[in-house]
Amino acid sequence: MAHPSAQHLLDCPNEQLRLAGLSHNKALAVRDLAAKTLDGTVPTLARIRKMSDAAIIEHLTQVRGIGQWTVEMFLIFRMGRPDILPVNDYGVRKGFALTFGKLKAADKVTPADLPKPAEMEARAKKWHPWCSVASGYLWRACDLAAVEKQK
Repeated sequence: MAHPSAQHLLDCPNEQLRLAGLSHNKALAVRDLAAKTLDGTVPTLARIRKMSDAAIIEHLTQVRGIGQWTVEMFLIFRMGRPDILPVNDYGVRKGFALTFGKLKAADKVTPADLPKPAEMEARAKKWHPWCSVASGYLWRACDLAAVEKQK
């Protein structure tokens, strides 16, 4: 089965989107994505491959329901961009606190335990151009802490 085109999604009745399992807000987001794809706000994948990370974030966050975190995950996992540090990602922040802070595996995490983006960005100056790899290690620190906590 072929994927629906942007125009097909715009033409699709609301009832059909609801029957497909989309909430009202999700349907609005899908329609906005379709409209912004047609008007060029959302670049083609070929064009995205040639764009800077910042430009991609700027374009895609104009779509309802797509924030910076979503675009950062797209850049890391779909586009394979090597230098993305999602400083607002809970797992990255927790992994940072486990690795560089005073947080221990057995500790209950509170918002005060998590680093601020500026602290993470300062340390990440050493990690460029491989911040995506560092992010992976920080996520892994959370996995290892969870295993340690179970012992």
